[in-house]
Amino acid sequence: MITLDTHVIIWDALKPELLTSKAKKAIEAANQTDGIIVSDISLWEIAMLMKKKRLEIQATYLEFVNLIKASNNLVFQAISPEIAELSANLPSNINLDPADRIIAATSIITNTRLITADRNLRQSKRLRTVW
Repeated sequence: MITLDTHVIIWDALKPELLTSKAKKAIEAANQTDGIIVSDISLWEIAMLMKKKRLEIQATYLEFVNLIKASNNLVFQAISPEIAELSANLPSNINLDPADRIIAATSIITNTRLITADRNLRQSKRLRTVW
């Protein structure tokens, strides 16, 4: 199992050429085995990007999410009390963005590698990342 950062979910669906070969291999392997964790906060981030027109595609939000679900072995992870607590207590060098902190905490709590291009997250010693 792996956890995907929000931009990786989007890139995998719309611009896979932006992913590294390591990221692509990890996603493919997880799709064929135990699955890919998507934090609930990523669903919200995608909805907000579409609302603000920072992500423009020829589909509604629900159509886009349903296409992603249909083409991947996804496991949606709710923001549990443990994830919320850890995200609030992560050091500031991880990232100050609340969504990134929740995604990082999700990866730590679920003991999964995080697929991300985010340099701050990749440099953290608390996270196991792939890029």
